Amino acid sequence: MEYTSYERVKAALEHREPDRVPFDLGSSGVTGINIKCLNNLRNYLGLEKKELKFFDVVSQTAIVDDDLIEKLKIDVKSVPPKSPIKKNILEKKVWSEAEHYKLIDELGIGWKMPIEGGHFFDLYKNPLKNAETVEDIENYPWPDALDPERYTDLKKRADHIVYKEKKAYMLGRHFSGMWETAMWMTGYEKFFMDMYFNKKLIHGIMNKMTELKMLYWEKALETVGENVLVVSTADDLGTQNSLLVSPESYKELIWPYHKKLFQFIKKKAKSKVYIFYHCDGAIKEAIPLLLEAGIDILNPVQVQCKGMDTKILKKEFGKDLIFWGALADSQNILPFGTPEEVREETKRRIDDLAPGGGWIAAPIHNIQSEVPPENIMVMWKILQEYGVY
Repeated sequence: MEYTSYERVKAALEHREPDRVPFDLGSSGVTGINIKCLNNLRNYLGLEKKELKFFDVVSQTAIVDDDLIEKLKIDVKSVPPKSPIKKNILEKKVWSEAEHYKLIDELGIGWKMPIEGGHFFDLYKNPLKNAETVEDIENYPWPDALDPERYTDLKKRADHIVYKEKKAYMLGRHFSGMWETAMWMTGYEKFFMDMYFNKKLIHGIMNKMTELKMLYWEKALETVGENVLVVSTADDLGTQNSLLVSPESYKELIWPYHKKLFQFIKKKAKSKVYIFYHCDGAIKEAIPLLLEAGIDILNPVQVQCKGMDTKILKKEFGKDLIFWGALADSQNILPFGTPEEVREETKRRIDDLAPGGGWIAAPIHNIQSEVPPENIMVMWKILQEYGVY
């Protein structure tokens, strides 16, 4: 059977084996490629020189253009919301100050990147660092989740990808994960302290995050209709070696909001949707809770973290969970390994995750600026050679 990209992705999501493992690069803000790296890759492949556009300025990821999508047989595209018309009073576009570029996003969070040698923006300003009460949360000037510009052409873009291009798409979110955004708003130290000493405030901010997310997802799902397969959600729960907080604290203060949102999305969707959940780190311990909350897809499967062995994960969770990512060790081998090391690493992940479907191959998080194009293409060629059913 000859599969379209849409059919290939759908088969993998249904734990069936299509003709080959589906491949993603650029369908979301966490499966993309740094703009400098993408430019190097395009030059390496001899593609037309063009001015690349940002997918996301903070992460410095680029939009992957159609010529590269076709050349690399990418099966999934992105349908993100647009920026709102009514700019939040706190938002400020990129400016330079001393040795940094800076910006304030629509939530009022501040980000900065070194002018010399910067790879992406880092957090520097926490607008709710002094919040102590639920009233402080409610009185904050939150951006309008229902600004009509967010949904402009959303259905038209989605329909074109599915019905004209015969590809799948990921329906994007309007801001990052609920918990991580809440921590960026208050600052990490304050949030972790408040999880023990001011739980009422934690419930207040998590409830507000959930409210904003639900407003967006109800409108976005209503707008695109029945052709969506995958919706993008996120929240980083882990470090390299453990969860950020105890499972008990997560289940008490964060998990109920994840569950509420994921079940809301599935209820509001016009057809069956798969919840793509991005979560870095050593999070194996949390996978049963995440499945109970309603996730279907785990990304990026950070293989170099404790307990994230793809062979074991596939054996223990492969019947219930779809893996999206895991294609190569992005911290060590992909940026710094030899082509032979990249080859062996990629083949190992194919051997572990491809059998029985349930895997969309993608880089582990975004491919960063220092990754050589030669290694990217070794990874891709091994997938083409060995990722065939």
